Amino acid sequence: MKQISILLLVFIILTSSCQEDFLDREPLGEVSPNSFFTSEKDLRLYLNSLYDGIVPTGSSIYTESVDNIVKSTVSEELTGRRIVPTSGGGWNWNNLRKINYFLTNYDRQGLSEEITRPYVGEARFFRAWFYFKKVKRFGDVPWYAEPLSVNDEELLTKARDSRTLVMDSVLADINFAVEHMTTNPSVDKATKWTALALKSRICLFEGTFRKYHPEFDLSDAEKFLQESADASAQLISESPYRIYMGEPEEVYLDLFASMDAIEDEVILARKYSAELAVYHNVNSYARQGDKAGLEKSFVNTYLMKNGSRFTDLPDFAQMEFYEETQNRDPRLAQTIRTPGYTRIGENEPVLPQFGQSITGYQLAKFVTGVENDPYDRSHNDIPVFRYAEVLLNYAEAKAELGTLTQDDLDLSLNLLRARVDMPFLNLADANNNPDPYLMDMYTHLSGKNTGVLLEIIRERGIELVMEGFRWDDLLRWKEGKLLTRQFYGMYFPGLGEYDLDHDGTIDVVLYEGDQPADQNLQYLKLGSDIELENGANGGRVLINPHISKTWDETKDYFYPIPIQEIELNPELVQNPNW
Repeated sequence: MKQISILLLVFIILTSSCQEDFLDREPLGEVSPNSFFTSEKDLRLYLNSLYDGIVPTGSSIYTESVDNIVKSTVSEELTGRRIVPTSGGGWNWNNLRKINYFLTNYDRQGLSEEITRPYVGEARFFRAWFYFKKVKRFGDVPWYAEPLSVNDEELLTKARDSRTLVMDSVLADINFAVEHMTTNPSVDKATKWTALALKSRICLFEGTFRKYHPEFDLSDAEKFLQESADASAQLISESPYRIYMGEPEEVYLDLFASMDAIEDEVILARKYSAELAVYHNVNSYARQGDKAGLEKSFVNTYLMKNGSRFTDLPDFAQMEFYEETQNRDPRLAQTIRTPGYTRIGENEPVLPQFGQSITGYQLAKFVTGVENDPYDRSHNDIPVFRYAEVLLNYAEAKAELGTLTQDDLDLSLNLLRARVDMPFLNLADANNNPDPYLMDMYTHLSGKNTGVLLEIIRERGIELVMEGFRWDDLLRWKEGKLLTRQFYGMYFPGLGEYDLDHDGTIDVVLYEGDQPADQNLQYLKLGSDIELENGANGGRVLINPHISKTWDETKDYFYPIPIQEIELNPELVQNPNW
């Protein structure tokens, strides 16, 4: 029997049973507009069901793996092995139907507009977020503003709407949400402030995507950049949020290791709880996982503690681990294990383990005490939106528009540097002396703000690493080629013994032939446990050197539409070159 489309399948699953004709059933089974939506509690309960489907899980955030963080495995996106799927592939509309069902039926029982309006705003917030994800993945997609039924053949088989139409509709939804959602801060429920943060994110993505992808002939890049800047400015000036402050050598780590999201800065979080047995797996992931670790070229972008560029040092490329981690931006030592690192609640320093991190730059961000090390037993909240991102969005949007001032930097990006006692970024200095190391990576930037945009990119990477932004950033900047680089880990000048923390004790031995007898050290056999770019003569650790990585500029910025969907709806045209 020929399979039905995803939309139709979702409708049948949600509305049918073997006892009665599904066309006579109310959508969502037990939720009938004739008996539900009778109170504010009903509205709240219904919308609560959308959080799991649309708000990302903690594990989907911290397991980021693109190029700043690399693993022992390489994804299909990086190897060029993505294929057109038969079904699935992200072409799922279940959550949209739930949202549109609410928007069609919430007022059936005569609840006052005063009661319903914030919930309508919340539903439209979710619809904006839903469509933003779809547009990022597929480009043009069909826009639906009402729940579909099995009889809606014309809508079920319509062509994709233009990205312009969809994103203008997304903008209308998120503007409505900003206007009508509650202003009461909440780390586990969306509010006006969450809507402003989402608008800031959406419009920055869309504005820069349109600017750096002229091949798609999309206009209004500046409109979206201005909307991002305005949303960010409104949140900065009107919201109760601020940058969480503390001891510069601890505050960044504390922000992510806190069991309860720090409400000064975190606008929305995924909540976890040992009491409720709701866990994620970050401790185990950082100690085992896929041997995840920061990639060396990204580690190189962390500034020196005095604000100077590490990559301006004449011998930066040949520095060993101890030397390269000294006197750097304090966030480096709060993101990975560096010499002197101790686990939360412990007193003994622990070193990075190559058996747990393929690059040697072992992750420490989000990692809590050893009691949470067993598989799937971490329960610290994971931020989804935080004030720091909005500050960076503001600075970038203003820089892209050409309206960034030093005052703008001081109320945005420089607050993040102040948190860790780093020197402020000076606008004139950045533009007069662009970083050649970053210019070699980000080749599409041009104009008077090239230097400061490079510094914003640097700051964005350092501040937001391991929070799920890197893939989207590379897409919107049109820098997919960065994914094809050879990835590297620590530098070792050759075979031999290494004291990683300079405490007078050997920690790592790189060898050939038979392994020495002492089992208390990390022994890494050249050619099997570790590979160096110059073999026995040393160099950077090579990461997955035998796996070819490719990027096709003509197709890889979008995902393909599943075969089944195109067969069932001839009006759907496949994305270019898939």
